[in-house]
Amino acid sequence: MFSKILIANRGEIALRIIRACKELGIRTVAIYSEADVNSLHVRFADEAICIGGPQSSVSYLNIPAIISAAEITDVEAIHPGYGFLAENAHFSEVCSSCNIKFIGPTVENMNLVGDKMAAKVAMKKAGLSTIPGSEGKVKDKDEALKIAKRLKYPVIIKASAGGGGRGMRVAHNDIRLVSAFYMAQNEAEAAFGTKDVYIEKCIERPRHIEFQILADEYGRLVHLGERDCTVQRRHQKLIEESPSPALDSKLRKKMGEAVIKGLKHIHYVNAGTVEFLLDKNMDFYFMEINARIQVEHPVTEAVTGIDLIKEQIKISSGEKLALNQDDITFNGHAIECRINAEDPDNKFMPCPGRIENYHVPGGRGIRVDSHIYTGYDIPPYYDSMLAKLIVHGKNRQEAIFMMQRALDEFVIEPIKTTLPFHKRVFSDQAFIQGRIDTGYVDKLLGEQEV
Repeated sequence: MFSKILIANRGEIALRIIRACKELGIRTVAIYSEADVNSLHVRFADEAICIGGPQSSVSYLNIPAIISAAEITDVEAIHPGYGFLAENAHFSEVCSSCNIKFIGPTVENMNLVGDKMAAKVAMKKAGLSTIPGSEGKVKDKDEALKIAKRLKYPVIIKASAGGGGRGMRVAHNDIRLVSAFYMAQNEAEAAFGTKDVYIEKCIERPRHIEFQILADEYGRLVHLGERDCTVQRRHQKLIEESPSPALDSKLRKKMGEAVIKGLKHIHYVNAGTVEFLLDKNMDFYFMEINARIQVEHPVTEAVTGIDLIKEQIKISSGEKLALNQDDITFNGHAIECRINAEDPDNKFMPCPGRIENYHVPGGRGIRVDSHIYTGYDIPPYYDSMLAKLIVHGKNRQEAIFMMQRALDEFVIEPIKTTLPFHKRVFSDQAFIQGRIDTGYVDKLLGEQEV
């Protein structure tokens, strides 16, 4: 087991990793930007080093500065969390060349699944159903128009690299396709450094289902059930739950077996997530693989009782996975809400500022993962997520009631947050009855995708 780990991240996920390390008896090193000098992950780590200015490019994405901090503090491993450098194969290679263990998948895994087209080809070879689309990256608008004619509208243009909904645009006609093609290219280049995009048939009114997996270096791989991430806005997840109200035991078993088959085919190691679209006929299509821990991992932890961060660390330290598929059991129902510093009444515009009044909900089955506190200044440089509110009940109905109560107790003032939006969702009959698809939020808000 490692004796000291550096956390190459910030906010709630940095705190989450620090807590897991402490419970394993591992010392921690936090890195931070000048904007995060008063952040809780800096306070609660055993050591902390400032690595640059407030912008991500000179701090949390600054590989030389992070490696220097790791070498100065003599750590054995780096945990990247999610976002920033979590899926950066080059960073993993640099860690390896400096004799520092990268806590995550192998470089080969990351290079493969980091290219969504390559991942799609690999999963197709493994026997998974994939969404009809281009055979590779689309070079120009003329090729895009030709592919769209073959697939028939609507189609979706997707960035080949990255994730988080960036570089994705839906088109319903030729005129829209051309503008969406250039918009997706530009957004992909700005977010991921490459303008490569591909095109797929747009599955109408789907649910978004993902399966969590763990795999060790010795060939053992298990899935930990699914998460339903259907409630999203502009391809950004807002609410996640496990198990999915749309799956029965037969379909869950079939999808789980497909996940294991696919990831064994590419010799995947560590934690990962396989994402699918589930259509109205209950047919599922592979979408992508996320080679990292997910924001929404707590709902899986709640229903399985398994600490995913600790398992990541154990696997990376060379331990064998102490779980067989038959050991994985599912208990109750968990739901997570992402609470963001955004104004739902103003197109979810970010709302940085000082928190003057902060109160978290409590009671049985309530978990809050957050890095904020009374007096905390929300910086304008990073993701707007402030907290994750997770509830765990004996069934979905109880979990919904618990979330309604917890949302009423949650106070973050005076800044604007998405708390009112979540209250609206949890009082909406379509959500309560599980009658939703990925267009649910747009319908609820009366928005159209741009």
